[in-house]
Amino acid sequence: MGKKTHRRVGPNSDRRSSRVETSDHRHVDSVETPTSQERKRTITLFLVFIIFPAISAIVYRRIYSPYTATVPNLPDVYRRGLVKTDVYYREVLAEHMKVSENVSRRQFENPVLAYITPWNSKGYDLAKKFTSKLTHISPVWYELKSEGSTFILDGRHNADTGWISDIRMKGDAKILPRVVLEAIPVDLLTKKKQRKKVINLIVAECKEMDYDGIVLESWSRWANYGVLHNPEMRKMALQFIKQLGEAMHSVILERNGQTLFLVYVIGPPYSDQLQPHDFGPEDLLSLSNVVDGFSLMTYDFSVPHNPGPNAPLKWIRSILKLLLGSDNGSQGLAKKIFLGINFYGKDFMHSGGGGEPILGRDYLSLLEQHRPVLQWEKNSAEHFFLYSDDKHIKHIVFYPSLMSIAARLEEARLWGAGISIWEIGQGLDYFFEIL
Repeated sequence: MGKKTHRRVGPNSDRRSSRVETSDHRHVDSVETPTSQERKRTITLFLVFIIFPAISAIVYRRIYSPYTATVPNLPDVYRRGLVKTDVYYREVLAEHMKVSENVSRRQFENPVLAYITPWNSKGYDLAKKFTSKLTHISPVWYELKSEGSTFILDGRHNADTGWISDIRMKGDAKILPRVVLEAIPVDLLTKKKQRKKVINLIVAECKEMDYDGIVLESWSRWANYGVLHNPEMRKMALQFIKQLGEAMHSVILERNGQTLFLVYVIGPPYSDQLQPHDFGPEDLLSLSNVVDGFSLMTYDFSVPHNPGPNAPLKWIRSILKLLLGSDNGSQGLAKKIFLGINFYGKDFMHSGGGGEPILGRDYLSLLEQHRPVLQWEKNSAEHFFLYSDDKHIKHIVFYPSLMSIAARLEEARLWGAGISIWEIGQGLDYFFEIL
């Protein structure tokens, strides 16, 4: 991993001073008149303030053209020169709270799904402040649980109806609470009446609470239970999702005349050889008519025993190619993908064996305390830094930057996909400038 260097554009090195050469090849400085001195001063000022900045701007755009060429009306963080690889910790500390007064302009034109968690109230505030930049908001509120021979949908106590009203007054973002299926899958999937009962519970909650739909998370839970290794159970799992989607699309909301919206959470395959529990391209295709969007969790690539980047860009690209293929026919499905972007980071022990997620406030605290050198890892397109703790244990920290986020937004643009952010309360305020 290394830090990317950039060429500097400087004055022409072969520029010669005004000299007169004598017959014996000795050099004698010419005598300058006041007029020639004034002319030189004017030329120098012209070069310093006009020509050199223009050249630097051209070189800058050449270097970063993959990330800036398609961004219309460059946001303020670009004009302030903050979206770059050679970031300094002082810049982050000084600039992270500064956002433009016009927070309504969207820079990323595709759908943006923002997750919010009850245990991080900052996300609620940021969702209200930047509502116009978000098209879908998913508060993490609900769990479907087994209770004896029946099921309960737990989580209404988390719902904040006042906050929902504030969001709807400020913009048109859909409110899609997340529902995690914690219920024992064998009981749910194998019994037709139980499946219908669960679907009715979810639809009724959406109607009573006036939600726009839900984000459903179940695939990873089913994989942990081992049911996806059974071909018949796998078919039942897909059938349940289809039935839920059909039931939600049969409901017309009085508020806006739209049907209930279903987003399904899918994890990334970790190899080209799909395992039985992986959600693959055939699954994506089979659900595409009944599911409105797929929240793709392209993060958490590295683990404590193998420290590294959170979501290498090449890995993200390979996941998209695996799920969507590489032909133009994939564009229709790509529009339903919410490409996962993490707003949290990871603080690993450099030697492996330990690590934990960090939020924006933790990251800023580490910058203040250790004043590290931020480095750009070009293969993953992520920033990181090293530090030693009080016990002299070396750590490596990966945390999002404006540049790393810009690179992932550009990747989503190229595919025609949207993005999903986990979760907005964990990031820095100026991240929203490029959304």
